[in-house]
Amino acid sequence: MAEIKPYKDSKLGKKAQVAQMFDTISTQYDGLNRIISFGIDSSWRRKVEKLVVANKPKKIIDLATGTGDLAIQLSHFPDTEIVGLDISNGMLEVGRKKIAEKKLSERIKMVLGDSEKIPFSDAHFDAATVAFGVRNFENLEKGLTEILRVLKPGGVLVVLETSVPTKTPFKQGYGFYTKNILPAIGRIFSKDHSAYAYLSESANNFPYGEAFNNILKKIGFINVRHYPQTFGVATIYHATK
Repeated sequence: MAEIKPYKDSKLGKKAQVAQMFDTISTQYDGLNRIISFGIDSSWRRKVEKLVVANKPKKIIDLATGTGDLAIQLSHFPDTEIVGLDISNGMLEVGRKKIAEKKLSERIKMVLGDSEKIPFSDAHFDAATVAFGVRNFENLEKGLTEILRVLKPGGVLVVLETSVPTKTPFKQGYGFYTKNILPAIGRIFSKDHSAYAYLSESANNFPYGEAFNNILKKIGFINVRHYPQTFGVATIYHATK
């Protein structure tokens, strides 16, 4: 899989570029995300929540948490400690404000950190989640290996990520939208024109379906399953340690 970076003329590594990109668009991200996904992403997160809480976790880590949408969604399950970890302090600051407004600061802790070097001990969490974040990992297998490390035996990983529809006409429509409409929206509404071009390109090139399942199995996850969403424009993955 070729490495795709936000800024092609930058000498920084992907990780540093991703942090810079999300810091830049952090205050616009939530609004633009709703426009780009037509608001459907909220229903996908509710499905992630159902898969996670079925395991009755006490400790959850939401990696690449961004502004905390999924962490907030998971807080509906009572008596659960949630850590939201992200490499972008700008996104975390937006998330902390949302969490404080909802009076969830005691339940959800937002932590600046690297998903490829998770600052927690082995077997610490009952569940881990990632929503639209694994494609931003600099080293995908390293990040997934870290997730496996911090999960308890029997713990679950649930990933929500973009994918590419395989059936006509959805495949063609998705291709046109991600290559033309999505970057145009980014140019109009975002001060970082490269960001949404990167998000589009990375979505189109990320392994999905069985390809991502096979990577999870290679890392050591078991009971790996995937559930395509909305004609295949996104996919939910469920795996166990």
